[in-house]
Amino acid sequence: MTIRTILVDDEKLAIQGLMLRLEKFADVEVIETCSNGREAIRKIKTEKPDLVFLDIQMPGFDGFSVVKGVMDIEPPLFVFVTAYNEYAVRAFEANAVNYLMKPVDEDKLADTLDRVRTRLAEKRSSEEAEKLKSVLAEVAPDAMDAMPEEEDPNAGHGAARFEKLINIKDRGQIFRVDVDSIEHIEAAGDYMCIRTADNSLILRETMKDLERRLDPRVFQRVHRSTIVNLNQVRQVKPHTNGECFLVLESGAQVKVSRSYRDVVARFVH
Repeated sequence: MTIRTILVDDEKLAIQGLMLRLEKFADVEVIETCSNGREAIRKIKTEKPDLVFLDIQMPGFDGFSVVKGVMDIEPPLFVFVTAYNEYAVRAFEANAVNYLMKPVDEDKLADTLDRVRTRLAEKRSSEEAEKLKSVLAEVAPDAMDAMPEEEDPNAGHGAARFEKLINIKDRGQIFRVDVDSIEHIEAAGDYMCIRTADNSLILRETMKDLERRLDPRVFQRVHRSTIVNLNQVRQVKPHTNGECFLVLESGAQVKVSRSYRDVVARFVH
């Protein structure tokens, strides 16, 4: 699998340095380099890369503006590159795979590319499965009807197998969080923002792994990057285009995307 990659940075030396470090990875192909945000948006839309290394601080359109500028297409994976650690949380909020500090450390780059490979493999496996189902539904509908339902991983285990407390190391401290106090969880790359009524903590874990630890009868995905504690929901507010908002006990509001509305409706009355 070749990872088609675009590098975006307004500093030529930074691009040259990153290209040199990427040469050792045989599966990474740098197809374009861009020196500003506007050019990056144009190249991303025309070239449709798998991965973009994106400088955050650029004149005019910064890195976050580039991400917003390509949301009307299937976006690539983003790795933010920055000289300023203060941008880390915003990078996670933009759903980056990771962020790298300048000058880029080779070990951290290798770790980041491992994450990229995993994310791309998961995405492509899902896409191939959906394509196969579509073909089967068209040419062999009887075979589709005979396909077994996915096994419920929770069958026979009950709630006892799920976490009651989660240990989160954040800002140099370890917090023990009662899962019942969690209102909702937002994904940001390989980090989760755990929000309670009075605190927000960053957990380094993928959404898929975290979902395995939480009781699905209580914690439900309501958006591609959001999980909600259904016991914390006090109101459902309709929105446009079949979407809605969940109002939580703290007063916070979480949007439910149209594709997850039916899932939530089974639990929220």
